Amino acid sequence: MASKAWPYEEARKLLKRWPDGKPDGEPMIFETGYGPSGLPHIGTFNEVLRTTFVRRAYEELTGGAPTRLIAFSDDMDGLRKVPDNVPEQEMLAQYLGQPLTRIPDPFGSHESFAHHNNAMLRHFLDRFGFDYEFLSATECYAIGRFDEILRSVLRNWDGVMGVMLPTLREERRQTYSPVLPVSPSSGRVLQVPVEVVDAEAGMIAFDDEEGRVEQTVFGGQAKLQWKVDWAARWVALGVDYEMAGKDLIDSVTQSSEIARVLGGRPPEGFNYEMFLDEKGEKISKSKGNGLSLDEWLRYGSEPSLAFYIYREPKKAKSLHLGLIPRAVDEYWQFRGNYADQPIEQKLGNPVHHIHNGKVPGPRSLPLTYGLLLNLVSLPGIHDKETAWRFVQRYAPETSASTHAELDELIGLAVNYARDFVVPTLKRRPPTETEATALRDLDDELAKLPADADGEAIQNIVFEVGKRHPFESLRGWFQALYETLLGSSQGPRMGSFIALYGIDNSRRLIAEALESEPA
Repeated sequence: MASKAWPYEEARKLLKRWPDGKPDGEPMIFETGYGPSGLPHIGTFNEVLRTTFVRRAYEELTGGAPTRLIAFSDDMDGLRKVPDNVPEQEMLAQYLGQPLTRIPDPFGSHESFAHHNNAMLRHFLDRFGFDYEFLSATECYAIGRFDEILRSVLRNWDGVMGVMLPTLREERRQTYSPVLPVSPSSGRVLQVPVEVVDAEAGMIAFDDEEGRVEQTVFGGQAKLQWKVDWAARWVALGVDYEMAGKDLIDSVTQSSEIARVLGGRPPEGFNYEMFLDEKGEKISKSKGNGLSLDEWLRYGSEPSLAFYIYREPKKAKSLHLGLIPRAVDEYWQFRGNYADQPIEQKLGNPVHHIHNGKVPGPRSLPLTYGLLLNLVSLPGIHDKETAWRFVQRYAPETSASTHAELDELIGLAVNYARDFVVPTLKRRPPTETEATALRDLDDELAKLPADADGEAIQNIVFEVGKRHPFESLRGWFQALYETLLGSSQGPRMGSFIALYGIDNSRRLIAEALESEPA
């Protein structure tokens, strides 16, 4: 109740919303929305995970009060533009304006484009172990689940228009309608003025491409304009909590007003900052400039993804593949600290929320992801089995069968090194001063036993650096990285040499000295 961790702060809003709990023991309803007009990316998945953090925090605060999480897909929306990152561009262009569930799947694997993208989202949510109920807008409209709220919109037409019209430009006001009919002739979702004929019967009238049409709003023959749709969904489903990106602050305000017009109560929630790509631009499904869900998991662990998403939700953060190594290692640092922390620090530790208060063992791994990357980037160690031989010599108690998370990490490091590190490496020849220091280091390493530990080796590396005229020890270590590893930055050299082996490390030094200018 006192923790400043943001999931608890959010969950306490729900305690104020229902001080005595929801009537008749009904579950607290959490919702996340998803627009399946493009391929899912981590920015999409972000909402489900962060909402789950709040849901779990609420369950902790209440001792296990019932909750539900609805993952809602706006798959009846008309396709406004063809995403840049999907095949069959010309085919999709023929279906602009059609509901996403009526557009053929450009990948050829599902009954519609929306079904394909919904399946991708659900696959990841299932893989991550989320407890959720998936709802499709198309299905909700088609089976009558939204019939009563549609009637309410028609009954309260003037009130809804009173909220929306002041927010629109004059030109848009002339055509705006809270209800978007589906054309009986073209099948497109129409943005046209609509007249309410009979609110109770759900009858509307509008001008179609082929003339005046009078039809029902029920049975999937119409949907609500999105801000009205959002509000109507809150009321129809009894949503208590939904978060949204900072770019939707005005939309949340307007949808909240509409929810009240419809006799409901808008949910609690907060506005998070958006993820940015490497160029600092907002991630967009249609641009395809974000990460896919599988891209992160090719190079980073699931907990590292959850860790990155948990932290600083109200701060704009970059989201690209270059962040993965640091995210993995920071996750393990926080996991290693957890067991010895006092309770107030544990509750603020991201791993508490990632693992729902049940942080697994082991507390740490014998080596970092960053160190593994340096190992598997070297010639001849580009596969998992070879890397394991080095790891087992460094940490004899480990094996693939007994250390599953370490085994996974080695495989991820191999993938990352092959795709992003190895192509950029270029070892440079040492300068005269650097060559002298490398010969000194080689002599010192030759005196050590083969099983010398990383700390002893690190001390020697330091002492050698101090004996030579480098401007700073930082310059010495950078010289080691650039001449031995081909990179401007690198690992703790003592740990690296212990992992790679003294003889192998001396061979690296010999290769560097051979490249020294005459």
